[in-house]
Amino acid sequence: MQLIPVVDLKGGVVVRAHRGEREAYRPIQTPLSPSACPDDVVAGLLALAPFRTLYVADIDAITGAGDNETAIRDLARTFPGLELWVDAGDGDPARIAARAKSGLGTAIVGTESLGEADVEAALGAEGVILSLDHDATGPRGPERAHNDARLWPARVIVMTLARVGSSEGPDMTALDRTARRAAGQGVVPALYAAGGVRGPDDLAALAEAGIAGALVASALHDGRIDRDSARLWA
Repeated sequence: MQLIPVVDLKGGVVVRAHRGEREAYRPIQTPLSPSACPDDVVAGLLALAPFRTLYVADIDAITGAGDNETAIRDLARTFPGLELWVDAGDGDPARIAARAKSGLGTAIVGTESLGEADVEAALGAEGVILSLDHDATGPRGPERAHNDARLWPARVIVMTLARVGSSEGPDMTALDRTARRAAGQGVVPALYAAGGVRGPDDLAALAEAGIAGALVASALHDGRIDRDSARLWA
């Protein structure tokens, strides 16, 4: 099981995410970094543990309010050994192809950004990672993308936006439901949990459940996952 730190970018800086209420996200204040500058925050995370992968959410791109491609490009240049998973609202096949060509990270295809007509082409693109997005009202995006596991790529994130930054614990029910749906259709993707991880006990529970990885931000910045635990799961 792999611990994957998350940085949410908005207006060129790292912001603190909370329950998917993106309009309320503010620049992060963390003991790991002297500023909310992306390079500073990522350097602080890497000082905590030798993480191999970084999840980057471009909030502006996801919400259609611009993008943070310059910051993402800087991260790729400053930390060349770090694999970037980039969620920038890349639901259109042309945008997915452009990201692959640019070399600026692996495209995350979030269902909230996915159009009904693009499901097969987007999820069939080489190397993409699917994010099954849920909010407090239920699944976001095309039903087929959530229900037809035969369309899923090899890596799937179960993203419970209502638990992001909430410290309520990972959504084990959604993870179990996703695993059962995949198995029932003869598919065995690597599943990643996103939202609600509180600390080492949650990471151990996810590992016991066979989850491939956990996307975490708040618990790292708050110190609930300390250096020893971070290094154990990095």
